[in-house]
Amino acid sequence: MIERKFVRDKKKEFEIDEYISTTRKNVGHSKTELMKTPLGDKIIIYASRPGLVVGKKGDTIKIITLAMKKKFKLENPEIEIKEVDQQNLDAKIVAEKIASTIERYGIQKFKAIAHKSMEEVLNAGALGIEIIISGKVPSARAKSWRFYRGYLKKCGQFALTGMRRAHTFATLKPGVIGIKVNIMPPDLKRPDAITF
Repeated sequence: MIERKFVRDKKKEFEIDEYISTTRKNVGHSKTELMKTPLGDKIIIYASRPGLVVGKKGDTIKIITLAMKKKFKLENPEIEIKEVDQQNLDAKIVAEKIASTIERYGIQKFKAIAHKSMEEVLNAGALGIEIIISGKVPSARAKSWRFYRGYLKKCGQFALTGMRRAHTFATLKPGVIGIKVNIMPPDLKRPDAITF
């Protein structure tokens, strides 16, 4: 029975994360954590632009708090916002940044946007990055473009647990364009890295 409780809590945390991602776009939302405290439920929102999550005079926080009470039936939700330290090493923030830039400047400059993002991520200290942009890019037929640089693991347990992955989409006039970002962070202990 205790397993069901864990599954239920994780499902609720995932739903809250999805709700904040869809309703609060272009705030650099990374992840959301749900913690149980004696006073109630504590929701920690990690974002690259915390000011946009708070809103003018805390209006956005009030809207999120009301949604947590009504939609997710949390009794006393306490919302805390934390700033992400290394924004260029967070796959979700990088993917969101690429999507918003493509929406702003159009699909014609997608190669320049991808190369600039790769450079920023590698300058932040990442071991490797892979960006996959798929959809009607730049012609009328759907196709995938893969941009990669650095060291990337593609298979094995190390690739499953160590890689930071994210996917999002940009909505344009020709259609929806999917963006996948895989980042290999610098703090990973590689099994093939042997020191004497």
